[in-house]
Amino acid sequence: MGCISSRYTTLPGEKLKPLSKGIVIGVITIVIYLGVVIITTPALAPLDAVSAAFQINSVIIFGMGVGVGLQMYLSSYSKKLGCKLNIKKKTFGGNTGGTAFTSFLSFFSLVPLGCCGWWLYALSLLPSIFGTGISTILIEYNQPLSYMGLVIIFGFSGLTAYKLRLEQKTLKSKII
Repeated sequence: MGCISSRYTTLPGEKLKPLSKGIVIGVITIVIYLGVVIITTPALAPLDAVSAAFQINSVIIFGMGVGVGLQMYLSSYSKKLGCKLNIKKKTFGGNTGGTAFTSFLSFFSLVPLGCCGWWLYALSLLPSIFGTGISTILIEYNQPLSYMGLVIIFGFSGLTAYKLRLEQKTLKSKII
């Protein structure tokens, strides 16, 4: 716990590294999501599948990209400052779980459009895995549950930002 002041050791070109890492990881998250849409939709042309995904899940697609990118930015920024946040591993686990949960459920809303045909097979397996009641809830409320997944993603990012801010305040009080 605690941050090592790197105010005097940071080179000017290094200030963008956490930001650029966050942007790159956010874009990669979006590309992977769209790649899964294309791969699991052989019935539609790739552009049609991507178009359908953006029409139905644009908030979720961009939300996951921004949320995961923000988490990477915060992690890189804390490393640059020399902070050891106790919640980092837990946050990444929660953020990864939130991202997987969100993307998994968001694909269900694309099935009626002919998109993500593989997910239709996954839907047929849900009752044997989770039981009929939970499967019905997952299928019927996939969109609201996907938004809850976004809340989880941004919640863990917010927790990391809060913890980082507390560490910075502690460092400033020790210096003064």
